[in-house]
Amino acid sequence: MGILEDKSRARLFYKYLSTVYDRVNPFIWNEEMRAEALELLDLDPDDRVLDVGCGTGFGTEGLLEYTEDVHGLDQSIHQMEKAFEKFGRTDDVNFYRGDAERLPFADDSFDAVWSSGSIEYWPNPVDALEEFRRIVEPGGPVLVVGPNYPSSSVFQRLADAIMLFYDEAEADRMFADAGFDDVRHVTMGPSYNPDIAITTLARVPTR
Repeated sequence: MGILEDKSRARLFYKYLSTVYDRVNPFIWNEEMRAEALELLDLDPDDRVLDVGCGTGFGTEGLLEYTEDVHGLDQSIHQMEKAFEKFGRTDDVNFYRGDAERLPFADDSFDAVWSSGSIEYWPNPVDALEEFRRIVEPGGPVLVVGPNYPSSSVFQRLADAIMLFYDEAEADRMFADAGFDDVRHVTMGPSYNPDIAITTLARVPTR
């Protein structure tokens, strides 16, 4: 387990990163990548969507282009304060402080879940994915963007020491263990590294 796959360390990390996050983020996760991922999610205008690990609201902003019923959840109050400045606390988006592995919502509360740049910090990713399956209506989409596993053995060792990086096979395992059976992956990234991110789309099984 990487050093940042610890909730208290991740909160401390984002306390300081929040001050520069919106300036640094475009070099890793930019608007073109977000647009590509949003097209995969294929939202309807009246869909109720939860952004898990919403941070400063970069993904949230994209979701609002597709539906007005957007909700954001994050464990870092420092990141969320930046999102409040953009959207208000309950104006354009309803925000909640919470844990991806223990979501404070009833079963089948949402039409879809989006999560970008968050899974790499979860100590127990399958637990969070099970929560996503629980709160999304049967047949609804779940989309998760995370860091693709490096091909270089040197960078693999570095990645493993920091946080969760994973490939398609590991994503398949995690989503299958969480109860998903319709899973596909797309790699994406900026021009200097077009495979830096792995985007996984799955649908909640119909009961």
